[in-house]
Amino acid sequence: MSFKQAPHDLLMVPGFIEFSDEVLWANAHPAVGLMSDEFVSAFGEVLDGLRRVMYASKDSQPVVLSGSGNMGWDLATLNVLEPGDNVLVLQTGHFSDLWEESLLPYGIKVTKLTAPVGQRPSIEEIKEALKQKKYRAITITQVDTSTGVLSDVKAISAATHEVSPETLVFVDGVCSVGAEELRVDDWGIDFVLTAPQQGLGCPPGVSIILLGPRALKACEERKAPVESYFFSLKRWIPVMRSFEGGKLAYFATPPTNLIFAMQVSLREMLNGPVSLEERFEKTKQASSKVKAFVAEMGMQQLVSEELLRTNGAANSMTTVRYPKGITAADIVPKMAERGVVIGGGIHHTCKDDYFRIGHIGISVTDESRGDVDKVLSNLREVLAEAGYKP
Repeated sequence: MSFKQAPHDLLMVPGFIEFSDEVLWANAHPAVGLMSDEFVSAFGEVLDGLRRVMYASKDSQPVVLSGSGNMGWDLATLNVLEPGDNVLVLQTGHFSDLWEESLLPYGIKVTKLTAPVGQRPSIEEIKEALKQKKYRAITITQVDTSTGVLSDVKAISAATHEVSPETLVFVDGVCSVGAEELRVDDWGIDFVLTAPQQGLGCPPGVSIILLGPRALKACEERKAPVESYFFSLKRWIPVMRSFEGGKLAYFATPPTNLIFAMQVSLREMLNGPVSLEERFEKTKQASSKVKAFVAEMGMQQLVSEELLRTNGAANSMTTVRYPKGITAADIVPKMAERGVVIGGGIHHTCKDDYFRIGHIGISVTDESRGDVDKVLSNLREVLAEAGYKP
């Protein structure tokens, strides 16, 4: 392959990442019909690859639909939950708040377990909440990109199974799948939602969910009718199973080119020179490097000191508080002028107090690119130009 993407600003935002030349070339695949053997095979390979990335067995069912990652919230509610169900939402930032908002229009009764910005509910608090009421599901945002808080999905799921074994475990893995460890089978997770444009290293445009056996059973036994035509998993699951069996099935047009791009990105993750386990480790190493730089420069993070000490900060991103006398105007646009795109704050309580750096995907697995070093060297210079002295 001789394709090479055009020169462009370095994208280091939690939410969008750099993509490999091979993935972008696959996204430019010539048009094919749905009945082509090539497409049917590619779609089947993608579904199997998603299981492997999330360490899920054949008893689980991945589903890939045109849409955005947070469409998975609606898919879970419409198909797995029932109106009137009680759901415990663990709040770790803006996106866990949005998950709560997505539940309310469907008649779900929400209890939110809150934590101060930059912190997360403790396991003890979660256990106590689960003892107070019967919950149909608990929702966990593994990485909330508004705060950089990393939820301990393994420990939360274990606590849930211990205290309330009938409660389903839902995980928002939009900013974590493919970058942070997530083991569906071993950890007892029932439903995962994610998107391709972060840890999976593929352009956005699809909503990805994975249902474990208990979630699949809940779909089959749901009493209330699914109040949607397109979002009905009873229509989509047979389509996915057909593609996995090497046969065409049709309900609505799939995003063909993105499927080819995902096929390549998953091959890179599962069969490339950097293994999946090594990918997790390299992401941690990049995170440590960025966070050490922040400390060296005398700056603080939005994530609490306690979570920083106890592995409660995301490895895929870092949230950095502006030093005294420095504002967003001194950092974010100045970095962009240097060809490095980072993100401003987005949490409504403190969005002007911090900025965000993403370190994920090929920017950390291919160290020869020097992406992390480029961010840090430019940030050091921009801070100096703004008059900041560590």
